[in-house]
Amino acid sequence: MTSSARPHLNRRLAEFGTTIFAEMSALAVATGSINLGQGFPDTDGPQEIREAAVRALREGRGNQYPPGPGIPELRTAIAAHQLRRYGLDCDPDTEVLVTAGATEAIAASLLALVEPGDEVVALEPYYDSYAASIAMAGGTRVPVTLRPHEGSFRLDLDELRAAVTGRTRLLLINTPHNPTGTVLTRAELTAIAELAVERDLLVVTDEVYEHLVFGDAEHVPLASFPGMRERTVTIGSAGKTFSFTGWKVGWVTAVPELVSAVRAVKQFLTYVSAGPFQYAVAEALALPDSYFEEFRRSMLARRDILAKGLTEAGFTVFRPAGTYFITTDIRPLGEKDGFAFCRALPERAGVVAIPNAVFYDDREAGAPFVRFAFCKREEVLREAAERLRAL
Repeated sequence: MTSSARPHLNRRLAEFGTTIFAEMSALAVATGSINLGQGFPDTDGPQEIREAAVRALREGRGNQYPPGPGIPELRTAIAAHQLRRYGLDCDPDTEVLVTAGATEAIAASLLALVEPGDEVVALEPYYDSYAASIAMAGGTRVPVTLRPHEGSFRLDLDELRAAVTGRTRLLLINTPHNPTGTVLTRAELTAIAELAVERDLLVVTDEVYEHLVFGDAEHVPLASFPGMRERTVTIGSAGKTFSFTGWKVGWVTAVPELVSAVRAVKQFLTYVSAGPFQYAVAEALALPDSYFEEFRRSMLARRDILAKGLTEAGFTVFRPAGTYFITTDIRPLGEKDGFAFCRALPERAGVVAIPNAVFYDDREAGAPFVRFAFCKREEVLREAAERLRAL
């Protein structure tokens, strides 16, 4: 019996194998290293929200299929959050869709809105699911690279404008930005909005780190700019804000026509998910402002602990204005290949990180950059910093 030479994986996805996150997390377990690679906290979120999930389970709420768009309580809470925080008035019945985390929201949005051959302009480096989702939709990704400038990564607006052609269908924007930690300014967002309106583009904006901005940075939803409400799909998530990444509760907010399009795809992906957790996230979104302020303060302290340790270990550190990731340059350590560096780091120092090159189409452009996650307990970060001094 001869085997077929036909590849088993759809050719659109031929470039995508096991994610770097799975590889590096497995390496962390195998070597007993501190995992600063994958972005998940090592502590759980608020006790009262965990109890809300337990209560929903015990009371039988969400143990069977929840409504396709999400339970009414959560959709109402998402709409209230958007109004309270940003002045965006969303109808919970027609303008909110609950998804299996932000990853499904991204995939469903791109599958719904991108036709084969359409160009999608995305900010590079980009979270790896962006490239895969564009490929699944049959689109062509067009990267616009954020480049190091005065201690952070910045967007070149002229480069963004030049990337838009007659084939461009959609802009895929991420702010606060993973992996660089850049938070787009009002001026930058204004320019993006004006470009989208001028060229009649759709926009999908990933804002899952909306509550993790530091210092003078501020998060401003792109949908709040003139002309953007009717053309923007905004993606949010409970995982990063409430430290329950395993619950996989995300959402989409947009005008009814866009939500309907995304829902038409979403129903054939997961259909529904996370029933009991939806009730708990509804309560989480109603937590007082003090929770969000303390959450931000705690993550800022952790950022500074790790940034100090990385600097003392010899890295060039790009101090992030948002998210819970720090990008570093390994060239001061005499290194230039992030993949080789990260694969050797567990044995050298007992720490796991992620090579930023996986987030680039141009792997050479990302080769010297490595990402560390600081969403860990302070004592873990101090131990990681001590280990990294061995470099």
